[in-house]
Parts: sequence; C-alpha cells; structure tokens
Amino acid sequence: MNTLVALCAVGAEKILGNEIKLLGYKLESNAPGRVSFYGDDDALFKTNLCLRTSDRVYLQMAKYHAEDFDELFDGVYNVEWQDFFRKDVHVVVDKVRSYKSRLNSEHSVQGMVQKAIYKKLGEKWHMSTMPETGSESDVRVYIDQDEVLILLDLSGLPLHKRGYRTDGGIAPLRETLAASMLQMMMWRRKTPLHDPFCGSGTIAIEAALYAHNVAPGFGRRFALENLPIYNKSRADEIRRAEAEKIRTDVECRITGSDIDNAAVERARLNAEHACVMAGRALQSIGSDAKIERPDFVQADFAELSAPYDTGLLLCNPPYGERLGDEEEAAKLYKNMSCLFTNFPGWEIGVITSHDQFQESLGRHASLLKDLKAGNLETRFYMYSQNLGSKSQGGHSKTSGASNRNSTNAGKSFADRKPYGEKKSYGDRNKGRRAEFNKNKKREY
Repeated sequence: MNTLVALCAVGAEKILGNEIKLLGYKLESNAPGRVSFYGDDDALFKTNLCLRTSDRVYLQMAKYHAEDFDELFDGVYNVEWQDFFRKDVHVVVDKVRSYKSRLNSEHSVQGMVQKAIYKKLGEKWHMSTMPETGSESDVRVYIDQDEVLILLDLSGLPLHKRGYRTDGGIAPLRETLAASMLQMMMWRRKTPLHDPFCGSGTIAIEAALYAHNVAPGFGRRFALENLPIYNKSRADEIRRAEAEKIRTDVECRITGSDIDNAAVERARLNAEHACVMAGRALQSIGSDAKIERPDFVQADFAELSAPYDTGLLLCNPPYGERLGDEEEAAKLYKNMSCLFTNFPGWEIGVITSHDQFQESLGRHASLLKDLKAGNLETRFYMYSQNLGSKSQGGHSKTSGASNRNSTNAGKSFADRKPYGEKKSYGDRNKGRRAEFNKNKKREY
C-alpha cells in the first residue's frame, strides 16, 4: 500500500477528499492545500487520470522528524531511490515549504535533499557523478513543526493543464478550480448551466466532461510514465476501463456567452479539443459515439434571460488584468445585479478576487468560500434563490420577479443559434423555451 499526497486549491480540501473516496481510496489526513491518502499501485496512475480538483499527485517517499541537517540528510538517504529512478535521471528539488521548524532555510534544505539523493544513487550504481541527461524528476519537501515529508511528483505538468485549452486568453480560470466550483454548488448534469463570462470556456467545458463522466486526464501524459515503477499495460487497462464509463446517452444543457466574440471563438475551439479528446478515448474501446459540445454565443450578460425555471449561473467575471481599474470592476459588478432579476429561481456562483464584490453587487451571498490557487487569492460567492421568497443575505424578494413574462425578459441564450450543426438545448426543448420567449421577434 502506498501513501499519496494530492494538492489542490487551499479551501478545496474537502471536495478533493470526497473525490478520492469515490475512487475507492482511504483518506489519511489533510493540511491546507493538500490531502494524504492510501492507495494501491493502480492509484499512482488512476488518480492522475481521474481527479478533477487536484493540481498534482505525489508519492510519499519518507516521513520523519528532523531538527538539523544531519537528520534531514539521513532520512532522505534511507529511501531506496534507485528503485524509482533511471540512471540518467535529473533530480530537481522543485519546492521546499517550512513552517515553524528549525530547518527554515529553503535553499539549504533543497541542496541537502538533492545531495542525499545523489549520494544514495551514486553508491548503488557505482557512479561518481550523475549524467543528468534523462527526464527530469521533481521532489518536493514539506517541513511542518520539524516533521519532514519527502514527496516524488507523479504528475509532471500541473493537472489543471488538461491538454484541451490551447488558448486561455488573459488570466484564465484554472480547470481544477472550475471543477471545484461545480462540486461546491452540487451541480448535476440534469440542471441547466450557463456561464455569462465564458472567456476561454473553462467552466462549461469542465461541466461537460463531468456530466459525461470523461476522465480529465485523457488528453495528456504524466511524470509517472518516465519512472521505472510505471506499469504501462496496467495503465492501458485503467484507461480502457475509464473510457467504458463515458456517458454518451445523457442530454445536457450547458452553455456560455461572452460580450467578446474572440472569447466565444476561443471557447468553442477549446470545447472542440476537449470533445475530440473524449472521442479518442471512446475510439480506444471501439466506439464511434461522441459527447455533446457546450454551446457558446456572443452576448452581453445584461441581454440574457432564463430559458428554464431553474438552473445554475456559474462565472468568473473580469477583474484586474482582464478588466482594468477597480472603479470599472465595481461598475460591472453593480450591473450584474440584473442576473438575479433575469434568472429568478436559479442558483448563482461567482468567483472573484475583488474584495468589495458583495458591496458592489448589493447582495450578500448565502455561502462564502475562500479559495487560493497558486498565488491568486479568491473568494467564491454562492447565492441560493427561491422564486417568490426572500433572497439570501437579508434582501427582500426581487420586485416583480414572480410575474415577469417573456415580453419584458432579456435575450435568452437558449434562443440563439449554436455553431456547427448540433442543435442547442433550446431547440431540443421548444415547448419550454416558447413559454419564456413567445413574444420575441428576433432569432439569434
């Protein structure tokens, strides 16, 4: 049995832990931004392939107490590193994190850990110097109150790099963070979902992969594949087993829109790449079925209205690099209040790094969650609406919302014509769409 450590956004540990348990593995412990668990040899590959909310997966190589560099060196040296590396390996101690520990010089710890690894390998392989001509293998060190954790990276590129997003635009949302947001909102495939600031399409694409049970790692490789412990035949079996789980018999209503037409085209292209990735996985098991593409259209969020009684609006509105100064951001967020009027009965989730979002919007969230991915600190605002009842946060019910009809509604994204030949979910549900849009004269 192996002990593994999966990293995630700080604040998403519970979501990641639930994912790990659903894969059949037992949790050991968690800390800010990471979850430790037990897994068999299959877990080394399967977690990299299947976890949606994890940014990296590591194999725990050692865990011990060290108060000085001699103890640090000995603990690293005692690991049988020759079983995990090839003779041309280039070992990099990529990061050191020290908290309330005597060993607090990150640079010195890096040097000592690499020295201990190379000394062990040199003695085992009878080599005075390491050629370092092969693939790079990363080792990470955590020291928490003198307890040392030595980890070997199994992922390589961060797992949010799924492989389908060739152009993320300016300051894109991480795929793993989008997946975490979907889980926090407890979204299900039968629920309509729309992102009114779709950007590169990340939220809608992650929702589509989740709805169709597509493992997020199908389109990429992992660092594990460069290690001698990698079992290719078993990994191929796991890939096929996960491909068998892909659902092509479900109908989803996943859409996105953006005022920037270039963003819409970018989202469409990324969605196509993601769906092609899923298609190749299906082909590997002899199936020519395809999964449904999300629909993306060009539209100002203020022009939209709900084509269904209930659903989920989930978005990452522009801020900072994507928008400009704080005054401009505050104006945008104030205008976003129309979404509560135009989408009565819908759940709404908004992630932003703007501190005054609620004040600008004029509404307080039902639930707040601080999330930190990398160096970006954000807050996830979750709003629950019930038509005809008081809104969350002490605000009164939306004026006239329960009597709003299609004559005064904004433009419905279900009414718009999608790209390609595929029919939009609005076309598949004409009766309900007509209820909201029967008086509209313009077709989109």
